[in-house]
Amino acid sequence: MKKWISLLAAFLWLTGCGDVQNEYSNFRPYFMFENNVHQNPRLAEAMTPHSGMFCTVRLQNTGGILCYVFTNSNGQTKETLLNDRDKQRTRVLGINNGLIVGYGNLNDPPTFYAYDLECPNCFNPDVFPLKSKPLQLASGGIADCNVCKRRYNLNAGGLVISGERGKPLTRYRAQTTGPYGTLTVN
Repeated sequence: MKKWISLLAAFLWLTGCGDVQNEYSNFRPYFMFENNVHQNPRLAEAMTPHSGMFCTVRLQNTGGILCYVFTNSNGQTKETLLNDRDKQRTRVLGINNGLIVGYGNLNDPPTFYAYDLECPNCFNPDVFPLKSKPLQLASGGIADCNVCKRRYNLNAGGLVISGERGKPLTRYRAQTTGPYGTLTVN
């Protein structure tokens, strides 16, 4: 009996010590958006299960006026001005001010994903001056990097599907209460 317990303990130790990649990033974004208040249709599409639509989220400051810019996989954009409540909230939209959100369509029920907008294989936050390497959304749940030419599958956890092998997209924890509900990324 002691031999079996020792073998089981050794097996658990060996399988637990591998190079395990964390599913989520150590970077801590924080974004909360009440689409029940703002009624942004681009975000609503991305927060609808089985829609096949993802959208990017960016914060834009134009002449002191803050707005969120939502762009879907078809290239349609809708800006939403920040209200007083939004301005009071802490907001960190990814490593360099950008997120991708939407439901993956490979699981049932579908999985809601939030990714960083920067290519994890090209963007380096430690290089000065900081140079953005944002991904471009394509139809079918694909994100493309124009620098390294990698393609990522947003429906499957952000894995590289073409181009050189590399890191998958940086993923964040996210929740939605529905198309015209609340989006939280943290």
